[in-house]
Amino acid sequence: MKYASLLIKWLRQDGYTHCFFVAGGNCMHLLDGVRQEMTCIPFIHEVAAGIAAEYFNETSTKQRAFVLVTAGPGLTNLVTAISGAWLESRELLVLGGQVKTNDLVAKGPRQVGIQGIRGTEVVRSISATSICLLDPINRASFLEMVWKGRSPRKGPVFIEVPLDIQGRPVDPLELELEVCAPNVTFPVPDKSQLEEVASLLGSCSRPILLLGGGVSRQAATKHLPALRRFGVPVMTTWNGMDRMGAEESLYFGRPNTWGQRRSNILLQQADLVFALGTRLGIQQTGFNWEQFVPVGSVVQVDVDQTELSKGHPHVDVPICGDADEFLAWLLSNPSPKVDNWLSHCRDVSDRLPLNEVANSQHEGFAQPYEFTLNLSSRCRETDIVIPASSGGSFTAAMQAFEQKRGQLVVTNKSLAAMGYGLSGAIGAAIAGGGRRTVLTEGDGGFSQNLQELATVRAQNLPIKIFLHSNLGYASIRLLQLSYFDGQYLGCDADTGLGMPDWPLLFDAYGIPSCEIFDSSLDSPELLELFNAPGPAGFIVHVHPEQTYFPKVTSRVLPDGGMESNPLHIMNPPLPSEIEGEVFRFLDLPQ
Repeated sequence: MKYASLLIKWLRQDGYTHCFFVAGGNCMHLLDGVRQEMTCIPFIHEVAAGIAAEYFNETSTKQRAFVLVTAGPGLTNLVTAISGAWLESRELLVLGGQVKTNDLVAKGPRQVGIQGIRGTEVVRSISATSICLLDPINRASFLEMVWKGRSPRKGPVFIEVPLDIQGRPVDPLELELEVCAPNVTFPVPDKSQLEEVASLLGSCSRPILLLGGGVSRQAATKHLPALRRFGVPVMTTWNGMDRMGAEESLYFGRPNTWGQRRSNILLQQADLVFALGTRLGIQQTGFNWEQFVPVGSVVQVDVDQTELSKGHPHVDVPICGDADEFLAWLLSNPSPKVDNWLSHCRDVSDRLPLNEVANSQHEGFAQPYEFTLNLSSRCRETDIVIPASSGGSFTAAMQAFEQKRGQLVVTNKSLAAMGYGLSGAIGAAIAGGGRRTVLTEGDGGFSQNLQELATVRAQNLPIKIFLHSNLGYASIRLLQLSYFDGQYLGCDADTGLGMPDWPLLFDAYGIPSCEIFDSSLDSPELLELFNAPGPAGFIVHVHPEQTYFPKVTSRVLPDGGMESNPLHIMNPPLPSEIEGEVFRFLDLPQ
């Protein structure tokens, strides 16, 4: 048996069912092996294959996908996807082809074999492990490397296999060393820490439970009845968005630097925040992290001690452990008395709508927040939702989309890279096995991987693409307006940026489409496409000068540095009569 075929067999036995790939000469034996064992999905570009594999693994609970690329540009094209999975702590296995071992570069010349670069060095800082196999290794050693991407904090694994090692004949019996998959174990909180948390819980009056992506969907579903009985207001991070439906009476949204105003204001008034399964990065706490939860204590639970001790924000009780297990323990405690606090939370939510009147309206164009609210009402509980990963359409989705219990929502916000939406939707749709997949993305981000419309069509995936067309990079345009007095460059057609004719583009790929010029979703043509099998494109026309409020603003200081407002102070300012009511437990903004 060729060694490449044996590696693929081992992966199949380990639960891998799908291979996302771009074919190449330096991975030809691996591709020959995988076609006999798994479902193979060809992509046009490697970065799309990598993003799709990440989203596939985030969506599926029973199957796994890995990425197969060739040497040189096959790997370098994939670096963005590896970076995104690294920052979001997500599983991503990459098998990479490589030139023959005799043609590898050690020292001296920059290159010997064609496409030969030291791929392992390129991705070493953004992977859980990165290795080149110079000789065949046994099953146990191979799988131990694969499993490094799963525990305790997930991350990408890159295994490079030179062409002659791929094709080498081996005796499977000599390499079939058995190995047991390791149990994922987490540190156990100290008894003194739990006692401290119990004491804080017993004395608090304004607690909030913030569920991050480190809280599994299974745990959130299992503990939903207990969460309801516990009675504490619940919020989610963006990565934990689908852990609770927006229809739940205890759900109070998604705080974030670009989050919902009501959620930011309430989080900042809490006297005790349980941050479970979130690393509390700067996007979550705000750039002004010194004023995160200014009148309360923070209990943070994370699997990575480094995140707990990084120094920002201030954490009163840092617990290194499993967020699922801590959630179960927390819910076993007596419920705090929060009737007055819940009443305040509901009052603030009622007074601060998700679609703020400050956002501009333009005749003949959709208003993104109103449109997003309408879209979320049209989506089914069984839908998979992909709200892209950057730009105005992403901001509108994360501030206004009201997720339903049962929906899966996947995004990658840490890298905030354009081009994630379509690629991620492909992976999620394949994992979903026929579930409708709803994608919202701006035209700028969509353009970066629009070639994968070919993959959507070839696989006949049920992806409904809502493309916000504002003739360029709206977020860059707003940035240049805010900080450089509207000296625009490279953000629209007038400043040198080209965009396609979207109906013609969808037609070229054989995907039906329609155009939308307002915020409603009532047109018979639209609804027919939305509910029909297979893919469809919806070009949502958004005015190039559309505003996206609320937002936390920053100022450029004389020395070139930046100073930002805390989470609860967002622009535009609230009317004074509303401020006095919603900031009951905080000093009014100055």
